[in-house]
Amino acid sequence: MLRAMDAADFTCQTLPSMRPQLRIAVVTETYPPEVNGVAMTLGRLVNGLQVRNHQVQLVRPRQHADDQPHPTATLSEHLQRGIALPSYEGLKMGLPAKAALTRLWTRQRPDVVQIATEGPLGWSALAAANKLRLPVASDFHTNFHSYSSHYGFGLLRRAIVAYLRKFHNKAAVTLVPTEGIRRELLASGYENIEIIGRGVDTKLFHPGRRDAALRRHWGMNENETVALYVGRLAAEKNLALVFRTFDAMREAHPAIRLVLVGDGPERALWQARRPDAIFCGTQIGEALAAHYASGDIFLFPSLTETWGNVTIEAMASGLAVVAYDCAAAEEIIRHGENGLKAMPEDESEFIAQAVALAPDTAQQRRLGSAAAARAAQLSWDAIIDSFERVLLRLALPHSPAADDAALEWPSAARTG
Repeated sequence: MLRAMDAADFTCQTLPSMRPQLRIAVVTETYPPEVNGVAMTLGRLVNGLQVRNHQVQLVRPRQHADDQPHPTATLSEHLQRGIALPSYEGLKMGLPAKAALTRLWTRQRPDVVQIATEGPLGWSALAAANKLRLPVASDFHTNFHSYSSHYGFGLLRRAIVAYLRKFHNKAAVTLVPTEGIRRELLASGYENIEIIGRGVDTKLFHPGRRDAALRRHWGMNENETVALYVGRLAAEKNLALVFRTFDAMREAHPAIRLVLVGDGPERALWQARRPDAIFCGTQIGEALAAHYASGDIFLFPSLTETWGNVTIEAMASGLAVVAYDCAAAEEIIRHGENGLKAMPEDESEFIAQAVALAPDTAQQRRLGSAAAARAAQLSWDAIIDSFERVLLRLALPHSPAADDAALEWPSAARTG
């Protein structure tokens, strides 16, 4: 659906309405209102593409029995069959749909296909796109090969790694969020890797959301320390280390409380084992922002993230973050300046960093203030601009318009 346009007319004065418009097929197993990092990121990207006047075909599994498409002037939804993911309540895995996607894209041919997840639906989209000679960009959002060891599929790790490499190497480009992930994949035989980072909504997540009433509800005053974890309560998140770290912090500084925000298959287990912790369940929107900002120290020992949106949400909220030196923390945190990091899998160092921080409120505030300042630089607008440039380059490989897509948009067209 590229609108005819003389490339010579594409100048620095080009208005948003004069820019190339693409029909972009986005294929994903997860999408808002589902609550996870991949869904949130895709929601942001799709919204940004629509604001930039692109037409988006969203292909996803039906989330529940009453799920219906919600088309707009710039969005059409195509719902496919799916089945529930084991141990991942609320999420579906799309079933194979190559024939259906081939028919859809023959009838409404996209200019480029963006595949966000590597399940059966993603593989079907890749096969259909290759059959129709459509350019494909893929996303590497989740370390499925790392997750496999937590869900009884450790023996299949080698097969999963081979599948993922084959999947992504069939795309024209694979997008990853960090240089660390890029290096790791290139060393594993992946090709055509490019970095598209992640942003954070600093209008939603900021220190001003701190809520004294919420802290009182937790039984804490301003002179006491709240250690916070936000994320899925599941094996792959390394929750045992959260609790061991908290226990060590409490020995050094008894005036501390652990608060966990999120849900998942291990919530009941940990809630039964640890009645001394506060389990808040899933929070969204302003309630989530208030929970972040009402903490003091953010503990995030996960080693399975490709990015970890919660890390930069915590930073934007003014928390002192303790994390492993990987994913978002590797990219964004400067140790001792705007957060604290330990080498991956060095549990003793992770615990030591948190223990030293627990009684030091001045250090907590200094790190939290610097973290919020760093997060303020992570604009979603810049991320979406970079994403758009990649898609334009694939759809318009020989057009100067694809290069000129880097031009700044007037502020009125921004997503904010």
